[in-house]
Amino acid sequence: MGGNRIMFFYLMIVVLLGGWLIYNVTGGLYGPTEINYTTFRSELKSGNVEEIKVQGEKIEGKFKESIERTTPDDETQKITEFYTHFPSFGDDDLFAILDEQGVVIYTQPEGNILWWYLLFGTLPFLILLLIGWSFLRRMQGQSQGMFSIGKSQAKLHKPGEGKKKTTFKDVAGAREAKAELQEIVTYLSDPSSFEKLGVKPPKGVLLMGSPGTGKTLLARAVAGEANVPFFTITGSDFMEMFVGVGAKRVRDMFKNARENSPSIIFIDEIDSIGRRRGAGVGGGHDEREQTLNQLLAELDGFEPSENVIVMAATNRPDILDKALLRPGRFDRQVTVDLPTKEDREAILKIHCRNKPLADDIDLTNIAKGTPGFSGADLENLMNEAAIQTARDRREKITQQDIDRAWDKVLMGLERQGIVLDEEEKWLIAYHEAGHAIVAAVLPHSDPVHKVTIVPRGKAMGVTQQLPEREQYIYRREYMLDRLAVMMGGRAAEDIVYNTATSGAENDLKQSTKLTRKMVLDWGMSDAFQNIGLGGQREEVFLGEQMGNMREYSDETAREVDKAVQRILENAYKRAVDTLKEHRHAFDKLAAMLVEHEVVFGEEVLKLFQNGQVKDTKALKQTGNVTYQPDGEESEKKDEKKEDASDAEVVEESDNKNKKSGDDGQRSSEESKNDSEETRDAESSESDDNRKKDQGD
Repeated sequence: MGGNRIMFFYLMIVVLLGGWLIYNVTGGLYGPTEINYTTFRSELKSGNVEEIKVQGEKIEGKFKESIERTTPDDETQKITEFYTHFPSFGDDDLFAILDEQGVVIYTQPEGNILWWYLLFGTLPFLILLLIGWSFLRRMQGQSQGMFSIGKSQAKLHKPGEGKKKTTFKDVAGAREAKAELQEIVTYLSDPSSFEKLGVKPPKGVLLMGSPGTGKTLLARAVAGEANVPFFTITGSDFMEMFVGVGAKRVRDMFKNARENSPSIIFIDEIDSIGRRRGAGVGGGHDEREQTLNQLLAELDGFEPSENVIVMAATNRPDILDKALLRPGRFDRQVTVDLPTKEDREAILKIHCRNKPLADDIDLTNIAKGTPGFSGADLENLMNEAAIQTARDRREKITQQDIDRAWDKVLMGLERQGIVLDEEEKWLIAYHEAGHAIVAAVLPHSDPVHKVTIVPRGKAMGVTQQLPEREQYIYRREYMLDRLAVMMGGRAAEDIVYNTATSGAENDLKQSTKLTRKMVLDWGMSDAFQNIGLGGQREEVFLGEQMGNMREYSDETAREVDKAVQRILENAYKRAVDTLKEHRHAFDKLAAMLVEHEVVFGEEVLKLFQNGQVKDTKALKQTGNVTYQPDGEESEKKDEKKEDASDAEVVEESDNKNKKSGDDGQRSSEESKNDSEETRDAESSESDDNRKKDQGD
C-alpha cells in the first residue's frame, strides 16, 4: 500500500514538471502562432510589426494590428503574436528594414532553450532513480538490506527501558520449573558465589512442554528476575534463501550477547533448526544443518560463551539432535507440565485481575471443570467470556458467559442455520441419551456434565463428561467403561431404530484406536497381558523408517485383531445391556432432549431416583461390577416392567421407530462427521487431551 502511494506521488511530480516545461518551452497553451517567413516580410514592409525577439534561428514578434488567415478547416483565425524562422539561405536586408520601420528588437542566447530541452529529456531518468532509491531505503528498513542480511535478527530487551518487566510472580503454577530456573537467576545476578566453589555454570536450558504452558513467559521471567539484557529470536529467523546466512546470524547473535554479558539468549521453537541431522525423506537440509553446527560450536566450542545463558523452548523434544541435549550444551532440561487444579485456579486469578466478575462465579469450580487446559487455554476462556459480556452490553461477567465460552472453545460455534426435521431430532436425541445413560450407570466412567443436541462445530450433538479428580494413571476398568460409553450411541440406534447411522463414525474410530493401544501398548487383554507389541513409532519425516515396523508375526497380528474385536464387541454388548436395563431413564432422557435440547448432569441423575433403577452414585461407590475384557458373554438381565405413565414414552419411541421405516437408514450429510463423544485415544499420555474428551 505504501509503495503505491509513493509511485502515485512521483507520477504527479512528473506530470506537473512536464506540463510546466512544455508551457515554458512552447510559450504556453495560447502562445505565438507560427507563420511563414514570406508573410512576416510582407507585414514588416507594411509597417505592421511592432516588436520581435530573436533567439538563434527563431523569430518571435507581435503585430500592431492582428491579421487574418484561413485555417484548413475553413475557419478565420486572427493572429497577433507570431513566430517564424530564418531561411537557410539567409536575409541580408532584414535588419535594415527593421531599423527603417522602427521595430523594437530583443535578443536571447540560444543556449538557454537547449538547457530546457536537456532538462526535459533527462527528468524521467532522474525520477526513476529517485523511485529506485526510495524502494531501496524501504527494503533496508524491513530486511536490513542486502548488505546486512547476515546480521542477527534477535531483538534486544534491556532492563530499565520503561517496559514492565516480567517476574516469577506473574507466572502461576510451574513450581518445579521456577525452582530449577531460580539457580540461573542466582548465577546471573551473582556469578562470583559460584566461581568461588569452582562451579561450571550451565550453558543452555531447554524448556519442554505442551503448547500454551508458559515456556516463553518463564524465559521472560528469568530475564526480569536477573535484570539482564534479553535477546529473543525464533528458530525460523535464522533461515533464509541464501546459503550460510543462518550460521552467520548465529555468530553475530552470540557476538552481541557477549558484548552485553551477562545476558540471556532465548530461542523459541528451536526444533525448526535443531532437528536431527541427516534425517528426512530424501536426505537432510544443508542450510539448517550448517546453522545447527554453528549453534553447537557457539554453545560449547573453542570459544566459550562466558556469562551468556541460552534458553530454548520446544514442544517436540523427541526430534532434536542428540548433540544439542548433551551435557555442556542444553544440559538443563526443564519440563513445563500442564497446570493442576490449584495451578489453574491461580492462573484464572491472574487473568481475571482486570475483569469485573459477578458474584455467582467460583474460580475453584471453573478450575475443577477445566482439566487439561493450559494457561493459554484458560486465558482464551476468560477472554471469550468477556467478549460475550461486551456483546450483550452487560457490565459483569457471569457464570453463564463462562459456560457459553467453554462450549465455544471446546466444540466450536453454534450452527444456527441447521434445521432438523422431527425424525432426525429424535434420532440424535436417542444417540446422545445412549452415551449419557451408559456414562451415568457404569461405576468407573467420568460423571456426565451436560448432554445437548444443539449442533456445534462438526458435531450434531454432544455428551460432555468431566472427571472428578486429576488422573495420571488409568485402570483397565476405566478404559472398558470408557469404551462402553463410546458404544452407547451406536447401541441406542440399534435398540430404538434397529439401524446404524453415520453419526457414530468418530465413536468407532476413537474406540478402535483406544482398544488397539490397550492391546498393543498396555497389555490390557487376556491374550497379551504382559507384553508390549506396539514397538517404537517414528515419524516418517525423520527418515528412520517409512512406517511402523511390526515386530511380531502375521499369526500374532491376527490374534491382536481378534483381541481388539472381542473387546469392542464386549463394550457394545455392555452398552446394549445397560440401555435395555434402564430403558425407562433412556426414553425419558431422549424426550427431555427433544423438548429442551440441553440437559445437565444433575437432571440425568434425577432420572435414576424414581425407584425404577438403582442410584448411580451408590452403584459407583460399591464398584460391584464384573468385567470381561475379551468379550466372554455376560448374562442378560431381565428388563424391568415400566409404570403406566412411562409406557407412553416407550410407546412414543416405538411409534417413532415405525414412522421411520426404511427412512431410518437416511442420515444427513451434516451428521456424517458428527460424533457424540470426542475422546482422545492417547488417554494415558497427559491430561492435555482430556478436555477434548468432552465433545463429539
